[in-house]
Amino acid sequence: MSDLIDDPIPGQNTPEYTVSEISGEVKRTLEGTFGRIRVRGEVGRVFKARSGHLYYDIKDDRNVLACTTWKGQIAGLSVVPEEGLEVVVTGRLTAFGAQSKYNLNVDEVAVAGQGALMALLEKRKKQLESEGLFAPERKQPLPFLPQFIGVVTSPSGAVIRDILHRLRDRFPRKVLIWPVAVQGANCASEVANAIQGFNRLTPGGALPRPDLIIVARGGGSIEDLWGFNEEIVARATAESEIPLISAVGHETDTTLIDYVSDRRAPTPTAAAELAVPVRMELLAWTGEQGARLSRAATDAVQRRAQRLRDLSRALPRPETLLDGPRQRLDLIADRLAPALQRGVQNRRLQVVELCGHLRPSTLRNLVAARRDTLRNLSSRLSIRPIQRDIQQQRERVNQLAQRMTAAQTLRVDRLRQQLDATDRLRETLSYKATLQRGYAVVHSESGVVTTKAQASKHAALTIEFADGELKTAPLSGTTPTAKKPSKPPAPDQGSLF
Repeated sequence: MSDLIDDPIPGQNTPEYTVSEISGEVKRTLEGTFGRIRVRGEVGRVFKARSGHLYYDIKDDRNVLACTTWKGQIAGLSVVPEEGLEVVVTGRLTAFGAQSKYNLNVDEVAVAGQGALMALLEKRKKQLESEGLFAPERKQPLPFLPQFIGVVTSPSGAVIRDILHRLRDRFPRKVLIWPVAVQGANCASEVANAIQGFNRLTPGGALPRPDLIIVARGGGSIEDLWGFNEEIVARATAESEIPLISAVGHETDTTLIDYVSDRRAPTPTAAAELAVPVRMELLAWTGEQGARLSRAATDAVQRRAQRLRDLSRALPRPETLLDGPRQRLDLIADRLAPALQRGVQNRRLQVVELCGHLRPSTLRNLVAARRDTLRNLSSRLSIRPIQRDIQQQRERVNQLAQRMTAAQTLRVDRLRQQLDATDRLRETLSYKATLQRGYAVVHSESGVVTTKAQASKHAALTIEFADGELKTAPLSGTTPTAKKPSKPPAPDQGSLF
């Protein structure tokens, strides 16, 4: 009986929760109490999972807050968290019951102060410099006179107007404008895509590939120019096969794209001056070089003429050059006649000596021997190989004749077809087809008559119709009048009416 009236054990009437229930209550309490909050701190450990989600810590000198940015939220971040960077993150506080942890789901990250931005910029600058992106040897020379210039900037600002005005004053060129946002969250991605897009164009295509790219923006604070300090912009600039001029901000403003680009301009107007030369200066230089070329050619000709005159003075007179050969000719001519006489006498003596040895019997014996030799050769000669060779040659000639006849027939048929086609075309283009529609041609003894004034000057006229000609003459004392045709004449038949 005493057990029934004993005091209960303390806490025995407290309700029991499952682990999932208590985790859910904690999560709802956190999300309901805090909602959307902003937290300032230094970025600690940063880890990007293979799924694409980003995990990192925000810490101060005593505590650490775990943060998570899902894969779909990373593209909307204006600044990607990096270890050691002081930031202000915005998101919703939630709990993860599976590990009894709470974290902040971050969808917006901003750098906390200009000092942190400069530290981040210096870190990126050292990283890109260590990779060789700032090396002078990788920078490309600018084309002397580009045919097409691509400009990456905002189409609504004063920058593009300054560039176009400066190009028009110096040397007008064709300009392709790729509109982009020059500040804000979308600036870096749009500028990088514009640079890559210009490089993907086909040279000589419907939209020509530019020979030079200008990335331009007006001045502003470091936050306004931060898009041009992003790594994707610097790497797109370094990978560009087209020479690139950076003209971001004023002369005192410096961004990462200035170090990576092939040439930096202090202002957008200066970029236009770097892109093209002054047309009038080129014309003046060309004229000056032409004048120098003319003077140089004239001086060279004069120097060579003077040199020729100097050399000609050292040459002997032309008549003295022939004195020696003339004397040798006279000596040889004096010796020629006696030499000919002696030669004839020697030949005469040789003929007399040979005639003394010549006998008719010797000639008859020689002729008989040659006749016997010829008779023996004629008996050995057979006509069959010659006839066989003649037959083979005759067959070859017949084959060639047949081939030539076939080729000639084919050529004549083809030429006849071309002639028929040309004749049909002539009939189509002839003015006689127009005569069939009721028109006529007026002739005189001097040619075709096309006006009333010409017709009144001739005593006799011939009118050509489709079915023949009619000769007539104007009435004396009157001027024939031309009847106005019911239809206008054909455009290519000026003599028809």
